[in-house]
Amino acid sequence: MTAAPFYADIAQGPEGGRAVWLAAGDGTKLRAAHWAPFGAARGTVLLFQGRSEYAEKYGPAAVALTGAGWHVLAPDWRGQGLSQRRHPDPMLGHVEDFDEYQQDVTAVLDFARAEGLPEPWHLLSHSMGGCIALRALLRGLPVKSAVFSAPMWGIRLFPTVEPVAVTLSRVLHERGHGHLLTPTTTRQTYVLHAKFRGNMLTRDPAIWSWMRQQATAHPDLALGGPSLTWLHAAFREMQALQALPAPATPALTALGTSERIISPRAVRRRMAAWPQGRLELFAKAEHEVMMELPAHRGRFLTETNAFFAAQS
Repeated sequence: MTAAPFYADIAQGPEGGRAVWLAAGDGTKLRAAHWAPFGAARGTVLLFQGRSEYAEKYGPAAVALTGAGWHVLAPDWRGQGLSQRRHPDPMLGHVEDFDEYQQDVTAVLDFARAEGLPEPWHLLSHSMGGCIALRALLRGLPVKSAVFSAPMWGIRLFPTVEPVAVTLSRVLHERGHGHLLTPTTTRQTYVLHAKFRGNMLTRDPAIWSWMRQQATAHPDLALGGPSLTWLHAAFREMQALQALPAPATPALTALGTSERIISPRAVRRRMAAWPQGRLELFAKAEHEVMMELPAHRGRFLTETNAFFAAQS
C-alpha cells in the first residue's frame, strides 16, 4: 500500500485527504481515498461510488461525514477513476462480470483492517455502487447500516425496450463484440458532452460547472460510456439480485422523483420488501441527490449522519 495521486485542488474535501494504491486478488491496481475526522472518531463510512465516478467527486460529502466524526474510505472501482483500466479503450467502462467488483470490495476491507479504521463501519453508496453494495451485504459485508443514493437495482428503460437491450447486449457479447461501446453512449464523459439544460444528474448549475471543471482539469479521471459486455454483466447481476431477499442490514434509500437513469420501480419494489428499510423521496431531484440543489444534498447528508449514528 503506497501513496497514490490525489487531486486535492478539485476535491473540495476535508484537509488531509490522501489516496493509496491497493491490489485486488486478481492483481488489478486500485486507488482508494481516505479522509479522517478531526478529533475523536465515531466509526468509518465505506463510500461506494457510481459508474464513471472517482474519489474527488465526493470531497464535499466527505466534509459533512468527517465533520460528524466519521472516517471516509472511497475506492475507485476497477476500470474508472485512477484505478487500472483493462479495456483496450480506457474511455470505456468495462468488466467481464460484476463479481470482479467484489474483489475490489475485499481489497478495501483488507486495507481498512490493516489501517485499523475504527468500527462501527457503515456503508454509503450511489448508483452502480448500490448494486455492488447490495451484493456485498448479501455476502456478509461487516457494516452496521447502509445508505443508498439512487441504487442501480434496475436501469430505467421502456418496458418494450428492456428485453431488446438485454438480448442485444447478450448476443453481441457472445459473438465477440462485447468490447464495443454501448449504443446511445459516447466515449466522452457525460458532463462534457451533455448540456446543463436537460441533464439527468443535477439541477444545480454550480455543481454541474464544478464537475465539468474536474473533468477538464484532470482528464485521467474521466470515463465515457460502458462496453456492451459491461451492460450484459449489469443486466445479469441486477436480475440475479432481484431474485434474492433483502439482507438484515438496516437501510435508508434516497430517490429523486425525477430520476431518469436507474429504475425507480426496482428501488420501490426492493425497499417495500426490506424489513429494516426506509425509502426517502426527494421532490424533483435528478439522479445525484448528493450533488443536487443545496436543500436536497443538505437534507440527504443530515439524514445519513443521523441514520449512521442511530445504528452505531
